[in-house]
Amino acid sequence: MSDFYQVGVVSTLHQLDTRADDRDRLESELSVYGKVRPVALVLPALWSEFEGPALPSILAHLRTIRYLRRVVLSLDRADRAQFDAARKALDGVPADVTVVWHDGPRMQKLCREIEASGLPIGQQGKGRSCWMAYGYVLATEDCEVIALHDTDILTYDPLLLARLCYPVTNPNMGYEFCKGYYPRIGDRRMHGRVTRLLMTPLIRSCYRVLGYQPFLVYLDSFRYVLAGEFAMVTELARVNRIPSDWGVEVGVLAEVYRNTSVRRVCQVALTDRYDHKHQELSAGDQPSGLLRMSIEICRSIFRTLASDGIPLNQGMFQTLLASYVRTAEDTIKRFHDDALINGLQFDRHSEEDAVATFAEAIRKASEQFLADPLGAPLIPNWNRVVSAIPGILDHIKAGVDADNR
Repeated sequence: MSDFYQVGVVSTLHQLDTRADDRDRLESELSVYGKVRPVALVLPALWSEFEGPALPSILAHLRTIRYLRRVVLSLDRADRAQFDAARKALDGVPADVTVVWHDGPRMQKLCREIEASGLPIGQQGKGRSCWMAYGYVLATEDCEVIALHDTDILTYDPLLLARLCYPVTNPNMGYEFCKGYYPRIGDRRMHGRVTRLLMTPLIRSCYRVLGYQPFLVYLDSFRYVLAGEFAMVTELARVNRIPSDWGVEVGVLAEVYRNTSVRRVCQVALTDRYDHKHQELSAGDQPSGLLRMSIEICRSIFRTLASDGIPLNQGMFQTLLASYVRTAEDTIKRFHDDALINGLQFDRHSEEDAVATFAEAIRKASEQFLADPLGAPLIPNWNRVVSAIPGILDHIKAGVDADNR
């Protein structure tokens, strides 16, 4: 059973009961609320994920879910035959199902047209994939809520999706954005190193160096700030910009903070059992693994702080790095003791290695920020795109629908 403790500025919705009929109760209510606030589920996926164990299992579960109005699978790195196979794999899902084929000629042409108008949309990847899927949902004009979760969840349960959708879909709760959280425990070990050993110590070190900053309090309120599962009203999908790199989760939270009240933001416990594929640490291998991810996440945080008018300079970053290392080392002790009382395996040496890698990420991110404080621009929000290219949403819908025919 979960605790019921509320901390920070974001409402926390716990899993206080695990009755066998919990899924039936939530799905029954979602079927009612979904008639007034229809829900679209966006699934960003690579073709390679169809060849693994997670995505086929997720699709099998989705065939049992009745309250969704739309399912939009945003497909990257797929040829024509693979696109057709992906469409066939979604047969039997009881919703309007669409596959956005990003490698197809129609979508490639639309992307070139948008960029030709002076609007940068970044490299092909998760950020752009989600952004284009939002554009398609907006173009359909028949959904009020967009939910999104990753497609590499090995322990997927339909209750996870119901709990994710419920706070935004239930009009009596008044939330515009909901972030999922869960424990990252698997194989008798703690996972989630980037959140445990980078994000939390970094945010709390920023407190020490920069003093009280509302954005840092907001970030520190989330139990799993890098979770890839969230739901939001479609209006936020229209006005939020999106990072095109690994900073997408932090960037989304920053845009939500900018575009709505924290009173309209919540986090919800999705499950007590969650596992997905794990990134390699790849220390010293910047183009891949957790080092690259961590650099881009840190860069996103630094740019958000700077955009709030907080001065960041080399001396500040040197102090921040020293504070981070001390805070992270103290954090390792806490996790060690937590693992000990719960009978979990805990490799303290690998945890120390991870902190060294994350310290290097902070150093590199600060250097990159000082060299270029603006960095790569965010993918613009859909209001700006529509202003620059009237009718673009209609063109996207026509292109996607033509592919799916």
